[in-house]
Amino acid sequence: MRKLLVLITLFMAAAPISVFATASVSKQPNIVFILADDHRWDYLSVMGHPFIKTPNIDSIAKDGVLFENAFVTSSLCSPSRASFLTGQYPQQHGVQNNFTVWDNNNVTYFEPLKAAGYNTAFIGKWHMPGVLPTLRGVDQFISFEHMGGQGAYTGTPYIVDGKKLKLDESPVPGVDIKGYITEDLTNFSLKFIENNQHKPFALYLSHKALHLPMEPPKHLAGHYDDEEVKLPKEADSWLAFADGNFKHFLWDPLEEKMKDYAETAVAMDQQIGLVLDKLDQLGLTDNTIVVFAGDNGYMWGEHRLIDKRWSYEESMRIPFIIRYPNGIKNPGRRSQEMLLNLDMAPTFLELAGIEVPEYMQGKSAVSVLDDSDETLRDAWLYKYYEDYPYPVPEQLAYRTKRYKLIEYKRGKKDDLFDLQNDPLEQINLIDEPNMQSIYQQLKAGLTEMEAEVSQPAAATK
Repeated sequence: MRKLLVLITLFMAAAPISVFATASVSKQPNIVFILADDHRWDYLSVMGHPFIKTPNIDSIAKDGVLFENAFVTSSLCSPSRASFLTGQYPQQHGVQNNFTVWDNNNVTYFEPLKAAGYNTAFIGKWHMPGVLPTLRGVDQFISFEHMGGQGAYTGTPYIVDGKKLKLDESPVPGVDIKGYITEDLTNFSLKFIENNQHKPFALYLSHKALHLPMEPPKHLAGHYDDEEVKLPKEADSWLAFADGNFKHFLWDPLEEKMKDYAETAVAMDQQIGLVLDKLDQLGLTDNTIVVFAGDNGYMWGEHRLIDKRWSYEESMRIPFIIRYPNGIKNPGRRSQEMLLNLDMAPTFLELAGIEVPEYMQGKSAVSVLDDSDETLRDAWLYKYYEDYPYPVPEQLAYRTKRYKLIEYKRGKKDDLFDLQNDPLEQINLIDEPNMQSIYQQLKAGLTEMEAEVSQPAAATK
């Protein structure tokens, strides 16, 4: 009897805390954003890739919404990542290329989330030049400066809340440093989720994978050795050594690096599975927004090019999948709406019940999650700022649902593509007589939008 009374007393004492925690979480969804580096939009089994298997990312799509037309407004790590965080075009947040320093006056979506009661963490690759930033509104900041901020797949010393660690050292209780960066960043993230399960939390998990040198862990090295890789018709095995492509340091036949890339993706998918499992184990899945995205695309020989930066579809297009069981109607859908990386911040804020600041230039995608007929946009602007020594000309592109106009600052004739009839962008229509009216409309749209998104921040508020 005495034992029973003790158990009843303990239950009653614990009940208010549990009920309060559940009520708090039910009002505000948790947010888990998982960012891959250089992950092409179609290197997923859910997108029909011929051999790569990504069952965990696929499961996010099965239970959520997959955006088949998601893009970045500048196909390069630093400006793209700044757009995810700020909800702004590069012309506004000022991070123009991988050599432009982040301005600590920039406001990220962490700040309004923190003000609304969220516990927050940035874990992983920062990848903007200079020292690590001052991110207001972030409770836990785990990153690295190793190799100029690129980090290494093995042997990266981490910096935790300003303290630089020795290899194999972790000041986060309960986290063992394994040495392979994708696993380490995941383990930090799992502990953050565990420690914050009773309050709304926002986690930004930023992987090094799949960036060069594209190194899978030992248990997956050679996993796809026996697969046949089909190159684009204009490519060849040694393209990485031609036409300036050697700048991207691919020292193997193209087919072999593509297999490394795929194996590194599978390793990341396995770790994403652990994050999803943790949410399940803690009963947080239904009320947690999970987004998987890439910071830019990647060309594997299309247009006889390697890497990103260019305004072609393979470069600017990204995977973007969102799952939120409590907030998505008719899950398992594929949206054709044109979504941009700068739409993520306002989407998170609206889902959290927070007013979207006027300075954010992105558009919330909540209407798509609600399965409404609202159109996100009919056109958008892409800009690549030159970043020497990479041999890519500065360029500006205007993309509608059907057409794309690309203006080059130097060294190349402007392009006009009909994406409906020429999705691989092989036929430049800019000199065709019957396209001149469309060309002028696109040119006017490009000029107008460039002026609009480039206005000083004060003028956009």
